[in-house]
Amino acid sequence: MAAQIVPLPGTARLLPRLIGDRRAGPLFLSDRRPAPARAPAAKDLCPVTGRGRLSYERAEYLFKKTTGGWTLHQLRHSRLTHLGEDGWSSAMLMALSGHTDLRSLGIYANPSTEAVAAALADHDPGRRRR
Repeated sequence: MAAQIVPLPGTARLLPRLIGDRRAGPLFLSDRRPAPARAPAAKDLCPVTGRGRLSYERAEYLFKKTTGGWTLHQLRHSRLTHLGEDGWSSAMLMALSGHTDLRSLGIYANPSTEAVAAALADHDPGRRRR
């Protein structure tokens, strides 16, 4: 059995702060603009600053260092878990995450106790008006 990564609520709160008002371009950017001879693809450049996307390895290193050890995978995991708790279907989560098998998506279907309690409360027949 593979080790299960438990989503950290802090990573889910961190994502909106990282994204801010951004609507396009990469999230993790280098400190400086690339040299003209090494210009990356347009999708790897910030449309506002012209700075290039960090490599995954560099972004992972800086993210871990800044957050005290959290990983980009944990950030991704938290986002998918919270979307699932908000009612996103498995098909939508698979389309977003790129998973092609429900079994591989299964590790993200790990709702918190609070989310389960809220869902049950919403569907409790005793709460319905007659």
